[in-house]
Amino acid sequence: MHGGYPEATLERFLRARDGDATKASKMIVDCLNWRVKNRIDNILAEPILPKEKFDAIRQTQLIGFCGFCKQGRPVFAIGVGNSTFDQASVDKYVQSHIQINEYRDRIILTEISTNKGRYVGTCLKILDMTSLSLSAISRLKTSTAIATIDDLNYPEKTDTYYIVNAPHVFSTCWKAVKPMLHERTKRKVQVLRGNGQEELLQVMDFETLPPFCKPGISSSNESDIFSPDHQFHVKLYNHIQQMALSTDRVLNGLSSEGSLNIEVPTSAEQSQHSDECEVVHGIGSVLPTLQASPNDSYQHQRDTLTSNIAGLQVS
Repeated sequence: MHGGYPEATLERFLRARDGDATKASKMIVDCLNWRVKNRIDNILAEPILPKEKFDAIRQTQLIGFCGFCKQGRPVFAIGVGNSTFDQASVDKYVQSHIQINEYRDRIILTEISTNKGRYVGTCLKILDMTSLSLSAISRLKTSTAIATIDDLNYPEKTDTYYIVNAPHVFSTCWKAVKPMLHERTKRKVQVLRGNGQEELLQVMDFETLPPFCKPGISSSNESDIFSPDHQFHVKLYNHIQQMALSTDRVLNGLSSEGSLNIEVPTSAEQSQHSDECEVVHGIGSVLPTLQASPNDSYQHQRDTLTSNIAGLQVS
């Protein structure tokens, strides 16, 4: 789990519990138990089959690897607005997400740490809100399950969440949501203007920017970071297949839904120190404003948001 950096791992869990050693210790033990119960150490040898199922998940749960920022941290893009989560069960989306997490930690971060000659243990995430609409509320269950797993078992792995291509009303009403978030979460979330290119270029090169931050530039399947044909997803899938074969897994013997069923966390298991869950719930609380009447005053929308997030926010 620590990837050769046990002290850095302990520090991450300690930061996630605001320096409380007792709570951090419990969090680590709970995480280890979760990894054993769900066979996480072997998850990169558990392919999602058939390949068409893997492709369908990747086309409806939009996650892509863009490269590295100027400090050497991996940059991931997430298509929040266009992810539909409608081609597989929740546990399969969770499994696929965990495989990306584990590949990031075991392969990408290990390689960049070796190349840099120093520990690199965190990443950046760019959240694309293109096509975000009220219908996204129906997908919050899957998003929240994924966010809960990240918060409880991969804490403090994301330094900054950059929100781009957000509708104007979203950016305006986010200001009402932000004061209600934990201070740590507020420091991590940045809502950028438009596609965010100007601000993002301060922390990464142009080549690292995802396509949705480069207006007017078309992309093929191979260059589309969300496509299953992108080199990152091809390498990930090939790695999982090779690991399965090396552990004598009989690929043809697996069912079409695979053989691994990850336990999906319940709402009661959400962390009270939950950065990523707060981001998800914050986005969810803003969604109703996307269909607000143009005649609604800003104060009316703010009052509505206050009521919404009071019921959604992680306690």
